[in-house]
Amino acid sequence: MSHTTQVPHRRPVPRKSGAAPTAPPPQRRRPSSQQWAAWAFLAPVTLYLALFYAYPLYRNIDLSLRNYTVRSFVQGDAPFTGLENYRIVFDDPTFAPALLHTVVFTAVCLVFQYAIGLALAVFFNQHFRLSATLRALFLVPWLLPLIVSASTWSWMLNSDSGIVNAALHAVGIGPVNWLTSPSWSLTSVIIANIWIGVPFNLVVLYSGLQSIPTSLYEAAALDGASAWQRFWRVTFPLLRPVSAITLLLGLVYTLKVFDIIWIMTKGGPAESSTTFATWSYQLGFGNLLPAFGPGAAVGNLLVVAALVFGLVYVRVQRKQALS
Repeated sequence: MSHTTQVPHRRPVPRKSGAAPTAPPPQRRRPSSQQWAAWAFLAPVTLYLALFYAYPLYRNIDLSLRNYTVRSFVQGDAPFTGLENYRIVFDDPTFAPALLHTVVFTAVCLVFQYAIGLALAVFFNQHFRLSATLRALFLVPWLLPLIVSASTWSWMLNSDSGIVNAALHAVGIGPVNWLTSPSWSLTSVIIANIWIGVPFNLVVLYSGLQSIPTSLYEAAALDGASAWQRFWRVTFPLLRPVSAITLLLGLVYTLKVFDIIWIMTKGGPAESSTTFATWSYQLGFGNLLPAFGPGAAVGNLLVVAALVFGLVYVRVQRKQALS
């Protein structure tokens, strides 16, 4: 005789009103192959930026906040001085002339490089015969190493045997001490830097002109607009985004120009062509007793100036995008 075991019936537990069902614990998702591939592509760039940008910037800031000597620079036991190096820089009699020369050098170079580059870009945009050949020849100053360009200008502006003074003598003008006169040294390096920077502006602005539809010029011509009106009403407004990035890159490059000034005048005579870039080098490496801290402080002032202009550019571009 078989006995059947009866399982007691369990009554369901009543759920409290308003209580949410218990959710299972979230499971961590493993990175997909696409995410691993993205990190693999980002790793070299991140490593490059960290080694060649972030670390040197950190070291430069550390240099400007400590009293480094040659011994402490090697051993790494320089005492912390805070903003003392910046106070030394601001109190130095060279600070005001170097600031003025940096502003004048940067502003004049930017204006002339952009104006000449824009004029040449509009000129070559006509697509006449030999346009491509001449445009390629204008790239030569940009392709030459800076030491070659600066040495060439030093020879051309030599007071005794320079070709510029020879040309001035041919038209009845006396020789000019381009590189040895305090009145002309800054002008000389500005002329050389303008010559070197024009091709960059030409290339960027010419590429911007290629993106402007020709139908706009045809419509403006049908409305009776002159060549100047077509440039001012059509070309110039549509080139504003390209012009902004061109001026920003030119500003950052011109602020840190060192090679041309140092090869041509070494910041002289009598500090008449000294800028922040050359002054920073003179403080850190141009003396028997280098002042690493003040030299790094001057370099950081250049970094801050470039950063401020970069932030201004980003803010302006954001406002234009929103409008």
